[in-house]
Amino acid sequence: MSEDKPHQNLAIIGHVDHGKSTLVGRLLFETGSVPEHVIEQHREEAEEKGKGGFEFAYVMDNLAEERERGVTIDIAHQEFDTDEYYFTIVDCPGHRDFVKNMITGASQADNAVLVVAADDGVQPQTQEHVFLARTLGIDELIVAVNKMDLVDYEESRYREAVEEVKDLLKQVQFNTEDASFIPSSAFEGDNVEHTSDNMPWYDGPTILEALNDLPVPEPPTDAPLRLPIQDVYTISGIGTVPVGRIETGEMFPGDDVVFQPSDVGGEVKTVEMHHEEVDSAGPGDNVGFNVRGVGKDDIRRGDVCGPADHPPTVADTFQAQIVVMQHPSVITAGYTPVFHAHTAQVACTIESIDAKIDPSSGEVAEENPDFIQSGDAAKVTVRPQKPLSIEPASEIPELGSFAIRDMGQTIAAGQVLDVDERE
Repeated sequence: MSEDKPHQNLAIIGHVDHGKSTLVGRLLFETGSVPEHVIEQHREEAEEKGKGGFEFAYVMDNLAEERERGVTIDIAHQEFDTDEYYFTIVDCPGHRDFVKNMITGASQADNAVLVVAADDGVQPQTQEHVFLARTLGIDELIVAVNKMDLVDYEESRYREAVEEVKDLLKQVQFNTEDASFIPSSAFEGDNVEHTSDNMPWYDGPTILEALNDLPVPEPPTDAPLRLPIQDVYTISGIGTVPVGRIETGEMFPGDDVVFQPSDVGGEVKTVEMHHEEVDSAGPGDNVGFNVRGVGKDDIRRGDVCGPADHPPTVADTFQAQIVVMQHPSVITAGYTPVFHAHTAQVACTIESIDAKIDPSSGEVAEENPDFIQSGDAAKVTVRPQKPLSIEPASEIPELGSFAIRDMGQTIAAGQVLDVDERE
């Protein structure tokens, strides 16, 4: 993987049966990220199981038991290079922890490819994923109108699918001007890397060309430093070394910093990356650093390090907009699940449900509803059960989103609107 190209995290979203795995397999194959012999091996296995041609999806499966069931699931981090970027594919939805992974830290997606099958159109899951992408601040969507081979490559079916998706995007206030709609067949390889002869009526970019045309993500260097702590080590000869990934801003030796909510701080003595001292570090850098006078027991995972003169915000309560993805019953005021925000995991009580939002317009549908359930969007007031450092998404988006988990699954995702700071 070439480190000198800009990096992008890419989420592949859309309904489970619309060909996401096959598209990922095809992208990896076309960009030379999967060796030919691996494909061959999968092809033989696929044919034995009577699933010939499914080998791209199989490439994505490292799990023998999934393979037995003929289901594709495992699309954990995969990387591929294009002319302009090197991409990391963030876990696809369908993964148990997809939402949590898409929100917390290193795998926040910059952009997304929405896969919609031409023969099936927009499905409830398509809708949910688009709303999720919107809630998580993804700016650009590439829409792959996939499985064109199943509708005889007909332009009319492509147009219908595009209209359906445009309606959906407008509903959640996605700018449809910026979206590219590409008729494709991941299975056959049409318009993934090479322009397809089967669709002479389409003259736009292929999926790889559209990926190359994505804008370069601007690193948030001019925001204040925010560095969520992943671990705290004691290293002989240095002392206490907190480790984490800089989300925004920059860190220099000599900086005066503070850790919140632990509320301790001091001067940064050294900053290390890849076991070497550096004289500065910025967004995306994984660093270990040492702060004068801060001991191992003073700070913990989930703390956020920031400048002493612009310290990380600690919430007494906060207002958020959430999308409920799955919940076996209903959510009412008083519900206390675990919120995952950056590296912190804190039990939080939903103190009040202030409004139900119509996901199609963003307008308030109902004030102070008694409950919300799967598929609903709402504005809520949240009280962390122990101190939590979190920021309004409008100010520092990298620290303004969270996942809500309970009973071993991701229940909801959300963004922080406002923080009432702890006194």
